[in-house]
Amino acid sequence: MKKLALLIIMGWMPLLSFSQGCVDASDGDGLKVFGFIQPQYNYSFDGSNTNSFEFNRARIGVTGSIPYDFRYYVVLEASSFFTGNPFLLDAYISYNRLLWVQAAIGQFKSPFSLELQTPCHKLHTIYRSHFLVDLASPLRDIGFELYGGNDTTIIKYQIAIMNGTGMNKLDNNPNKDYVGRVVIQPFKGKLAFGGSFRYGLSPSTVEGAPEDEHNRYGGEIRFHNKRFNIQAEYIWGRDIGSYTTGGGCGGPGEVVNGTIKREGWYVMAYYMTGIRLEPVIKVEYYNKDIEGDDKQYITTLGLSYFFNDWTRLQVNYLYATEIDHEIKNDQLVIQFQALF
Repeated sequence: MKKLALLIIMGWMPLLSFSQGCVDASDGDGLKVFGFIQPQYNYSFDGSNTNSFEFNRARIGVTGSIPYDFRYYVVLEASSFFTGNPFLLDAYISYNRLLWVQAAIGQFKSPFSLELQTPCHKLHTIYRSHFLVDLASPLRDIGFELYGGNDTTIIKYQIAIMNGTGMNKLDNNPNKDYVGRVVIQPFKGKLAFGGSFRYGLSPSTVEGAPEDEHNRYGGEIRFHNKRFNIQAEYIWGRDIGSYTTGGGCGGPGEVVNGTIKREGWYVMAYYMTGIRLEPVIKVEYYNKDIEGDDKQYITTLGLSYFFNDWTRLQVNYLYATEIDHEIKNDQLVIQFQALF
C-alpha cells in the first residue's frame, strides 16, 4: 500500500495543480510551515577535475488560508550559491473560490512551460533544461495572474500580466509582459498537451533606439500511465535589441546586445519500478542562434531512489555534445533531497 501511495504521489503530482510557487501547498487550513533542502555533489569532466559539494536549493516557506476564499504563500531561498545571499523567492496572495476564475497577485513563477510549472522538488532530473532557463526567463516575476481548471477538467489555463524585470525588482518602463499557458487533458488526464506564450517590451540597451522586443512560443505534450511517463516540449524565441542568457531561480543572467532567434526542445521518459527506483533518460537540444552555428545536445541519464515520501537520492550523468565546437563539459551530479 505504501508503494502504491508513493507511486501515485511521485507520478501524478506534477499535474495536480498549477504551481505558482516552488511547492504545491494549496490544500489544508491554518498556518503550514514547509520546505526542502537539496545538498549535492558535482564533478565536471572538463580536464581540471573540478568538483564541489553545494546546495542546489535550501528553501523554507509558510502558507495558509484566510477565511474564506484566500490563501497566502511565502518562500525564502536560504542557499547562498545563487546570489551570495538569501532572497525572497515567492510571495503571493491567491483567491480560490471559483474553479474557473481564480487569481494570484505577488511574486511567482511565470505561467510558461510544463517543466517550469513542475514543482522544483518533483523534477525527474536534477536540473531543468538548459534552453528553458534561457528562453523562459525571467522564470519568476512580479504581477497578477488569472487561472482556472484543474486535473479533473478537460482544459485548464493561466494568463498573467507581469513586470518583465524578474524577481524582487521594480518595473523599469511603462510596458508589461503578457504570459499565458493553456493545457488540454483528454482521456481522464492521462494525455495532456498545450502551449505557452510570452510577449514584452523593455528599454533599449542602445541609446536612441526603439524599445527591445521579446517573443516566446512553446508547445508541450505529456502521457502517463501508472508507472510509465513520457513528455516533450519545444520553445522558440526571438529577441530584438537585446537578450538574456543564464540566470535561473536566483541568478540575474547576462544581458547581451543584439537581435537573435533561438529554439530548443527536450524529450524525457521515466519509469517508476516496484522497488522505488526510477530510471530516467532525457535528451535536450538547444540552438543558441538559429542563424548561427552554436548548437548543443545534452543527454541526461539518471536514477532516483525514493526512501519514502519525503526523501530521495538522485544520480545524473549529463553527456553534452556541441555540434560545431566540441568541448569537455560532461557532469556527474549526485543529489540528496529531504522534504519537511
